[in-house]
Amino acid sequence: MAGIYIHIPFCKQACYYCDFHFSTSLKYKDELLGAIQNEIRLQKDYLNGETIETIYFGGGTPSLLKGDEINRLLDTVTQHNTVSSNAEITLEANPDDLDYEKVLALRQTPVNRFSIGIQSFFDEDLFWMNRAHRANEAEASVKRVQDSGFENITIDLIYGYPLLTDNKWKHNLEQVFNLHIPHISAYSMTVEPQTALASFIKKKVYAPMDEAQSSEQFLVMLNAMEAQGYEQYEISNFCTPGNYSRHNSNYWKGVKYLGIGPSAHSFNGEARQWNVANNAKYTQALSGNSIPAEREELTEQNRLNEYIMTSLRTMWGMDIDKIDSISKGSSSELIKASEPFFEKGWISQKDNIITLTQEGKLYADKIASDLFF
Repeated sequence: MAGIYIHIPFCKQACYYCDFHFSTSLKYKDELLGAIQNEIRLQKDYLNGETIETIYFGGGTPSLLKGDEINRLLDTVTQHNTVSSNAEITLEANPDDLDYEKVLALRQTPVNRFSIGIQSFFDEDLFWMNRAHRANEAEASVKRVQDSGFENITIDLIYGYPLLTDNKWKHNLEQVFNLHIPHISAYSMTVEPQTALASFIKKKVYAPMDEAQSSEQFLVMLNAMEAQGYEQYEISNFCTPGNYSRHNSNYWKGVKYLGIGPSAHSFNGEARQWNVANNAKYTQALSGNSIPAEREELTEQNRLNEYIMTSLRTMWGMDIDKIDSISKGSSSELIKASEPFFEKGWISQKDNIITLTQEGKLYADKIASDLFF
């Protein structure tokens, strides 16, 4: 079992908070898509013939692609890989792209899951983020996708920024429930270096983020989700029973995946590699049948720390036996380092599995980093 991620590095405009790799110019889109197809061919042996269970179009904004362009990329994947007949195929989409014609075109592709970047149902917040869509398009896009027969939908929301009052946050969550959306990914606003948001805060054009506000809104979300029967299966991800993101769940479980496109990352169990984050350099290299990637062999310590970081974020937790399978005898050191968090009530243990408590979820990053080897 393995997955493929395809990075589509184009956006209509730059969101102020985003530090992902993308371009707002579509001038060389055809050349870039050709390079992506060539990389798929050249990387056909990376996953050693494992069956592809998930394919994920991320970005950037993959919904800028036409239906036939998506089909062309997927055809190339299936020509060079064994793809499961029930593979989960996700397309990230912006609400303003999902008009009637686009949704109809996407019905003619194998895409069977949408990840819609809504972020907020309030226009003032969307303007503040420099999003390309408006609030009315957010709700309409979800309904349009549902009406066309797509049931496997997730949306993104952001919390913990100055404009978002608790009442507005509760309204955003209520919209999720009213629209019967089976999956939600919700993230606290993070100020990344080199973004417009970071510059605005430095110049005091925007107010800084408030950690206390973020924590409070996180707890509001936990309570609301639980009351509606959603499972929090990862710190930032919630779903109705059985509607997990198979692709993202595999990331957290350490399943192998191949990343295609500029800036995309790959993992084969023993090493990671990442492509150059530059469209022109990526295209040029692939025109000469060269993959512009750097590679890092994972040490035993790397693998231990990655497992701690990812497993603790999930409802499935951290398996002590897995720690010993990565590095024999390391579990005793881990248990000793965990004692302060047991005492604070931030983690709990059942059999050989350690999980975060509700309070501990507020400190997930600190707990993981303190347990690193």
